Amino acid sequence: MTARIFGTGSYLPEEYVDNHSLSLKVDTSDEWIRTRTGIAGRHIAKEETTSQMAAAAADRALQQCGWRPEEVDLILVATSTPDTLYPSVACSVQKLCNAGNAVCMDINAACSGFLYALATAHAYIQSGICTKALVIGAERLSGVLDWNDRSTCVLFGDGAGAAAVGRDDAGIVDLVMFSDGRGGDVLQLKSGGTMTMSGREVFEFAVRKVPESIRTLLERARMGAEEVDHYLLHQANARIIQTVAKRLKVSVDKFPVNLDHCGNTSAASIPILIDEMNREGRLLRGEKVVLSGFGAGLTWGAVLLIW
Repeated sequence: MTARIFGTGSYLPEEYVDNHSLSLKVDTSDEWIRTRTGIAGRHIAKEETTSQMAAAAADRALQQCGWRPEEVDLILVATSTPDTLYPSVACSVQKLCNAGNAVCMDINAACSGFLYALATAHAYIQSGICTKALVIGAERLSGVLDWNDRSTCVLFGDGAGAAAVGRDDAGIVDLVMFSDGRGGDVLQLKSGGTMTMSGREVFEFAVRKVPESIRTLLERARMGAEEVDHYLLHQANARIIQTVAKRLKVSVDKFPVNLDHCGNTSAASIPILIDEMNREGRLLRGEKVVLSGFGAGLTWGAVLLIW
């Protein structure tokens, strides 16, 4: 037995800020942002909290797979932008979704958070501790950005994605997770402060470690990179995704993107992308899918699953 994704959901705030609108507030331009990142716009939460976005995504995942909220026995929320340090976002989601039988906790691994949470749910399910879990990535990054710093504020957006994960004969095949605290100063968000990032160092870290972790995963599965149907990467930067595809010697067509209209939503980026592809019918039963992410910590990892 393993863990399988039975349903997906996502939530993006109604407020949409394109690059032109952003250029009226900060010294930048649509061309500057697009050519360096691939981002054309992002969703910004005005009234929505991290918990509300997470709960909305979770509700949609439950509706898709037909689970009742009370059937869920584990809620994991990956976030680095909680509404409060406690109660956790996961406990707030439990309340908002009426999932009264679930054990709840937040996981903070920054942009790698959803993968870390999915790995945790997998372990709980395989061990028999739980049978049905909600795994959510949710971020309200607009509240921790320096809107005068064009090197960071143009990159990020808000949103949430969720997966209803349960026991099945097929699903997650294998996974690898890594951390290196020595690189913690490359990407930081100090308590009460705003995000700081060394873009070049993050880029070099990502294009080195992401393909490395994927190769490790595929070697363990005795699978060639060309056998994978879809590579769903953390949506940080188009150049990073293109470079990873090149280093794996795989067509970039196997690397779907949504950062053009979402920006970098940190822990929410992979589950939002999964939900978009799932609802558009672009994920077919039996296809081989690799999820891979990287983020502050430093943290990174990859998951191989059969859809």
